[in-house]
Amino acid sequence: MITEKKTVLVVDDEKDLRDAIATALSYEGFDVKTANDGEEAVNVANDIKPDLILLDILMPKKNGIAALIDIRASEWGKETPVMIMTVLDDMTKIAEALEAGADEYIVKTNIALGTIVQKVKTRLGV
Repeated sequence: MITEKKTVLVVDDEKDLRDAIATALSYEGFDVKTANDGEEAVNVANDIKPDLILLDILMPKKNGIAALIDIRASEWGKETPVMIMTVLDDMTKIAEALEAGADEYIVKTNIALGTIVQKVKTRLGV
């Protein structure tokens, strides 16, 4: 369990996956907020200023890369860790995400839920 509660924003339009990740992170002691599209992600992130963001790419209203660019444009968002979490295992998308400011790129189909939680803990130093 973590001693100082860190806030993680989980953004994914796939409800089951979003809920599974949120539940796993909550169980580990994180304060978890969620958003189901890129537009909502930017609004929620600006409101709560999370300690870390897990961000899907393929979403309605605004894709994850556009949301990441908006988040990085705000003062608080320049240093906030953002982990892209997507099904796109494509070098072009990986390069685009990293160029936009992603700290890490996770291919959802290649990773276990527990590994995602561990990566979040490692990134936040807890």
